[in-house]
Amino acid sequence: MADMDAISVKLPAAVRRKLAAEASRRNVTQSVIVRESIERALADTRANGQPASCADLVEDLLGSLKSGRKDLATNKTLLERVMLEGAQRGAKRRR
Repeated sequence: MADMDAISVKLPAAVRRKLAAEASRRNVTQSVIVRESIERALADTRANGQPASCADLVEDLLGSLKSGRKDLATNKTLLERVMLEGAQRGAKRRR
């Protein structure tokens, strides 16, 4: 395990109970959950201090699914059809 420094954190009682319950459920230490949570929170902020965009948050998922189509980004006919279908679905929901 990497070299670790210790810190002290004060938590409201309700948060502390949830943390203990989650640690027990996952059979890990509370420190593991705190580290994961902090790492996730810090990863959600870009280096310039701005909040991460939706694309930043899902970048590890991009390209992970296969549709069988190689022209999804360039096929204008397909793009127009998808846009029209989306608009029609939206119109039905608004009624």
